[in-house]
Amino acid sequence: MTADTFKNVRSEALRIMERIEKEGAYSHLLINYVLNEGRIAPKDQSLLTELVYGTIKRKNTLDFYLQPFVKKGLHSLDHWVLQLLRLSMYQLKYLDRVPERAVIHEAVNIAKARGHQGISGFVNGVLRSVQRCGTEEPEESLSGMKKHAVLLSHPEWLLQEWVEDYGEKKALDMAAANLLPPQMSVRINPLKTTVDLALNKLESEGCIAEQGSLSMDALRITEGKAAGSPSYKEGLFTIQDESSMLVGRVLDPRSGMSTVDTCAAPGGKTTHLAERMQDRGKIHAFDLHEKKIGLIKEQADRLGLTTITAQAVDARKLTETLLPESADRILVDAPCSGYGVIRRKPELKWQKKREDAERLPAIQSAILQEASRLLKPGGRLVYSTCTVRKAENEQVISAFLHNNPDFTLEANLADRLPPALKDYLRPDGGYVTILPQYFHTDGFFIASLQKN
Repeated sequence: MTADTFKNVRSEALRIMERIEKEGAYSHLLINYVLNEGRIAPKDQSLLTELVYGTIKRKNTLDFYLQPFVKKGLHSLDHWVLQLLRLSMYQLKYLDRVPERAVIHEAVNIAKARGHQGISGFVNGVLRSVQRCGTEEPEESLSGMKKHAVLLSHPEWLLQEWVEDYGEKKALDMAAANLLPPQMSVRINPLKTTVDLALNKLESEGCIAEQGSLSMDALRITEGKAAGSPSYKEGLFTIQDESSMLVGRVLDPRSGMSTVDTCAAPGGKTTHLAERMQDRGKIHAFDLHEKKIGLIKEQADRLGLTTITAQAVDARKLTETLLPESADRILVDAPCSGYGVIRRKPELKWQKKREDAERLPAIQSAILQEASRLLKPGGRLVYSTCTVRKAENEQVISAFLHNNPDFTLEANLADRLPPALKDYLRPDGGYVTILPQYFHTDGFFIASLQKN
């Protein structure tokens, strides 16, 4: 492949952002697909990632900067033109290493290729005006939550909800943390390796890693690409955030047990349960979507796990597949708004609306209620989400306990969590909320219930 066959990095970034906004696609999946395609020059791959994530993360702020230079309003622009201006403004404001003239030149060339002379002239005019006049800062004309929504680039309604749930300081700290780059961590497969052996193997493959801060079997990748490495293909580890790894530790399934994972795809937590069971016993993994079942099977095969049976089943109808009181351990990693993983999927804060989030607790409660029917007396059920909304977390658990007096929160949850989380546990145990700013991990909620 010659250099001239590589795609233009800014044109490709624009195409990705259009698909994300129009189709509701996930940024990380599209970026990975494009990079694996091999048509972005190696020297430009980090720039592509920076442009896409950065522009999406800062959308509110970028629109604030652009608005004064578009007389008819941003809503009047063709979708791709607005995205091109956002992409260019992001470079002008946040990427010092990219010369302003290069940003404007590239934007005009893209506009010429995509549109007509008038559009390229408009794009040139807007960006030249920005360059000549500079931009007003949000602090100068805004106040209250509207100012924070622009400065920290989050929907105003979402910030307000977080303030109501956690207070202003924690809410704003969370929004600021969501603007930082996510950290990559991996969970070693103890059936095939150890932390020390995995560290050495990854180093020999060009990765620099260090021990994780929350999970004993976690490594944080500080340099290099772990995904697709020989170690990954050999099943020595799974890519997973450290907060997510804690779910398996809290559930703590033992060798020989019957375990149910109700919403299992793509299989990260399912395979962790199998590893903790030493691949002995039975894991029933379910997911609503048939096409996602293959992802669970692929992960199990790669890791050399044999105890997982994966089926497409609606988690609200589990008792049509399994007998009541037949499981020793149950994981309900419920479908949620995902607001704990905004750092990895920044489009979530723009794609999901308030009404989308408000319909989720009913679904989560229905799944939790159905799953609870499968648990043996004395068994353990863990409810988890990767969101920080109390309506999807504490309130769901509270309502469930009110309606099911034969279940209680486990008071000894701290025994199965790292000491670093002691200060974040509910005072009488039972559940923990991890906000993104605490340990630079994903935001997560984990509750442990026992059937009396």
